[in-house]
Amino acid sequence: MRKLDQAVERFCWNHPRFGIPRLMMYVVGGTILVYLVAMMDTTGRLLSLLRFDPQLFCRGQVWRMVTYVFVPNSTGVLWLAISLYFYYFIGNSLENAWGAGRFTIYYLTGMALTVVYTLVFYWITGISVPVSSAFYLNMSMFFAFATLWPDQRVLLFFFIPVKMKWLAWVDVAMFALEFIQQLALGIRYGQVLLALGLALIPVVAVGNYLLFCGQWLFDYLRPSGVRSRVAQRAKTIQFKQAAKKVQTQQKSQGYTRRCEVCGRTDRDSPQMDFRYCSRCAGFHCFCADHINNHIHFTE
Repeated sequence: MRKLDQAVERFCWNHPRFGIPRLMMYVVGGTILVYLVAMMDTTGRLLSLLRFDPQLFCRGQVWRMVTYVFVPNSTGVLWLAISLYFYYFIGNSLENAWGAGRFTIYYLTGMALTVVYTLVFYWITGISVPVSSAFYLNMSMFFAFATLWPDQRVLLFFFIPVKMKWLAWVDVAMFALEFIQQLALGIRYGQVLLALGLALIPVVAVGNYLLFCGQWLFDYLRPSGVRSRVAQRAKTIQFKQAAKKVQTQQKSQGYTRRCEVCGRTDRDSPQMDFRYCSRCAGFHCFCADHINNHIHFTE
C-alpha cells in the first residue's frame, strides 16, 4: 500500500495538471440538479435511467457508470442538504490536503471499484445488483477524513460535539449490521446470492479507502507495544545506520535531500524546505508538502 501511495504521489507530481479542481462542487451541483428535475418527474423514470444496473450497462447504456454518482440518496430536503454539505466539506478538505490530482484518483478509483464489482458479479452469477446512489462511495471520503483528522470535532445534530474517529467507528458498526441484515433477508427469502451481492457493495465501495489509507489504519490498529518498539528502533539503531547510506547515495547523485513521496530533490526545487521524519523507521526525508502527510515507514 505504501508503494501504491508513493506511485500516486509521483504521478501527480509528474502530471501537475491532472485532476478535476473542486470535484465535489460538480458532484454536489449535479446531485442538486438531478433532485430538482426528479421532483418534477412524476413517473420516476429519470432516476431509473441514472442508476447503475450492470445488465442494462451491458446492453449499451454506458452512461450509468457515471450518472449513478448524481442520484440523491434521500428524498427529504433537510437530510439531503445536510449530507451534501457534509460531503462537500470533507471532499474539499481532502482535496486541499492531497491536491486535486490525488483526490480525483481517489474518487474515481471508488467509482471504478463499484462498477467493476457489480459487472463481475453479474457475469459470474447472472444476477444484476443495482447501485442506486453513491452513498457508500461518499462514505469512503468520510473514512479518509476521519483517518487524517481523527480528533476533529463536528456538531452532531448541530449541538453535540463528537470526534470524527468515533463517528467513523459508529459507521463501521452500521456497515457490519447492514451486512448481516442483508444476508439474513437473503436466507429467509431464498435469494442468498442477491443478498450477498448487495451486502458486499459497501465493502467494495470503500475499497479505495483501504488502498489509499490502509497503511495508516493498520499502523493505528497495531498494538501499542509493537508501535513503541518500532518507534524506539527508529530513533536509535536504524536511523544512524541508514543515515550514512542515504547521505552517501545522495551525494553521488548530485543532491542532498530527496522526498520519499513525490521524488522532489533540493536540486530540482532549491526553494523547497526538506525535513526528516522522526516517526519513520530509518532515515527518510520529505518535502514541506509531505512531511505531515505521508505513510510512516515501519521497517
